[in-house]
Amino acid sequence: MNREELILKWLDNSLSPQEFEQFKALEDYNELIKLDKNLKHFKAPEFNTSEGLESILNFVSESNKPKQNWIALLTKIAAIFILGFSIFYYTSTLDTSVETLASEKSIIKLPDGSSTHINALSKLTYNKKNWKNSRDINLDGEAFFKVKKGSTFNVITENGTVTVLGTEFNIKQRDNLFEVVCFEGSVSVTNNIKTTVLKPGDNYLILDGKYIASEKEIQKSPNWINNNSIFKSLPFKYVVNEFERQYNVNIETQNINLTKLYSGSFTHSDINLALKSITLPFNLNYSISDDTIYITSE
Repeated sequence: MNREELILKWLDNSLSPQEFEQFKALEDYNELIKLDKNLKHFKAPEFNTSEGLESILNFVSESNKPKQNWIALLTKIAAIFILGFSIFYYTSTLDTSVETLASEKSIIKLPDGSSTHINALSKLTYNKKNWKNSRDINLDGEAFFKVKKGSTFNVITENGTVTVLGTEFNIKQRDNLFEVVCFEGSVSVTNNIKTTVLKPGDNYLILDGKYIASEKEIQKSPNWINNNSIFKSLPFKYVVNEFERQYNVNIETQNINLTKLYSGSFTHSDINLALKSITLPFNLNYSISDDTIYITSE
């Protein structure tokens, strides 16, 4: 049996024991086996189309076998190429995710040079490969964006979508709270309760399914970036939840009205000072045991 017939039967996995010994005696046996192993562990980003095509053409040119005998071989090789490109397409559509832990913040650069500050216990997802065609980000939590001018930039959350061209803004999406603050440029907010366009200093707040009018923001960036959480007439439960995120602790309250509105702030760098900041306005007591903080009324 000649060389080409042995290779075709090897591709078909139909070699007899005797024929397999003949196949092993071929001069390029090691190269063929290496090729087979590489194909089995094929990874799309390392796939070199030019080199692969050149190898196939060289391989074909060495054969004197009638043309029809190569049809099956070329069909198998074409199938390998199709599989390779399918894997490449699949891997190119995978999303990039950035997730922060409790008491952790992160800053990332997006493919177009835009930047994002991500607050504690938040998740941001986008497609790096398709970024030029679609600047879309999915957000669960809170993040501050500095967006480079360009195509439409969308931040998609459970509670609504924020659309801009180039600006600076903060989005907070926590349970039944959805807040957008525009610091520069303009921001379009789409929500099933209220759709509007924000200008610098404008706030957009949906709390427990209701739109809440807010006063103008005078800061140039969100306070949490500078390790400070500030609240303006928000139910105390949201203050407690944010405290847990920033300090990675569990808070248990006893005989506390968590719907009472709180206006104030707490630092992210001193837990005792922060506890005094949130308890003193309501004359509350606190104690710490391991990772649990107990807050009670006097």
